[in-house]
Amino acid sequence: MSGQDLDARIAEWRTAVQRGGAVDQPDADELEEHLRDQIADLETGGLTADEAFLIAVGRLGKVDVVTAEFAREHSDRLWKQLAMNRPADGGRRSVATMLIFAALAAVLIQVARLIAAASGSAETQVFGDPSAPWFLRNLGLFVLPALAGYFAVQKRMNSRQVIGLGAAVAVLALFANLFPFGAGSDTEALVAIHLPIALWFVVGAAYVGGEVRSAARRMDFIRFTGEWAIYYTLIALGGAVLLVLTGFVLTPIAPDLVEQVIAWVLPSGAAAATVVAAWLVEAKKGIIENLAPVLTAIFTPLFAVMLAVSAIGYLFAGVGRDFDRDLLTVFDLLMLVVLGLVVFGISARDSAQRAGAMDVIRLVAVVAAIVLDALVLGSMLTRVGEFGFTPNRVAALGLNLVLLVNLLGTAWLTVRLLSGRAGPVRLERWQTGYLPVFAAWVLLVIIAVPPLFGFE
Repeated sequence: MSGQDLDARIAEWRTAVQRGGAVDQPDADELEEHLRDQIADLETGGLTADEAFLIAVGRLGKVDVVTAEFAREHSDRLWKQLAMNRPADGGRRSVATMLIFAALAAVLIQVARLIAAASGSAETQVFGDPSAPWFLRNLGLFVLPALAGYFAVQKRMNSRQVIGLGAAVAVLALFANLFPFGAGSDTEALVAIHLPIALWFVVGAAYVGGEVRSAARRMDFIRFTGEWAIYYTLIALGGAVLLVLTGFVLTPIAPDLVEQVIAWVLPSGAAAATVVAAWLVEAKKGIIENLAPVLTAIFTPLFAVMLAVSAIGYLFAGVGRDFDRDLLTVFDLLMLVVLGLVVFGISARDSAQRAGAMDVIRLVAVVAAIVLDALVLGSMLTRVGEFGFTPNRVAALGLNLVLLVNLLGTAWLTVRLLSGRAGPVRLERWQTGYLPVFAAWVLLVIIAVPPLFGFE
């Protein structure tokens, strides 16, 4: 199908969408942007333009009832084309690209591991040696640029965009390795934690093909992140079972070999799985229902109950209750999980669907999270008043403030949604528009916090 034919098909779909008058011009423009983005992604994966159009319309039908009806009317074409016209070479090229970059990640992590092991006293180290702290600090640099490279090839980014990605990785690498960190430095540990997060934003820029200003593409990356985490976890569980069984098999005949196998297989497998999981997410696009929204629907009510009970319990226990460092870390992770559940719930919600029970449940979870976040912030400010600022306190305080603002905005827009004064698109745009705020804070922790505290 030519470009003109594709435009004609999209015009036919747009006419159907606007026929009933329920969708106005701006909403139709936004839906068309979503549709064209999905078509481009599917064509990059090896589908023909006709196949990509029909699958994209089917996927968009989940957020628009008129589009869903259009997809049902044309669904017979889809199955015929999937069965008869699927290009065989496109799938093979995708697999070959995935294998190349997965192998690259596995090789890079092994080279770094061997250098780290050689710098220490032990003959074999699975994750380097404590005397080589640069290994753990740069762990993300050995893996995530390979994933970004994979997407740069898959999305056919131009040379200027690729150079931009490389420059971003190079700048992060320089800041992570040129700072004069002392032994056991807290700021070095903060950089080690936040560097992979910053690199994940680089992966996101590659995933959206450089279209970082597109709200629709940013939401696609958020969905990808959830799907990727699920697939990576499944791969990791399968790999753990494989290693355990391998250890049981080898122990009777070659017990000394078990440690060597783990040292070689575990780092390489963990690194390569980052690319394999990404390929799996893209390979099954449009064929089966996304896993992240399904799990979100299951766990959001459970988390809402847990958060509400916890918030009430901590309020009765006293607002001034002290939180130790471990508990603060747990609460930060909990806030991020809640935010993830809300975002994926929003992404899976039908835009034409009226506010319902699940929106109320999300609001309960968000309000309870706000209460808990406020308690954590109160405890942190008390500690700062008594003991002053430290690198860890600054990083934790900033993260909680960033999360609190996001949750407050989410709660406000959810209330407006339930009252019928705003649509779900506003919630989606709030979350996608907030991604740069998270990225900016991560960069500040990596670049500004270490010199601010003398690299201590």
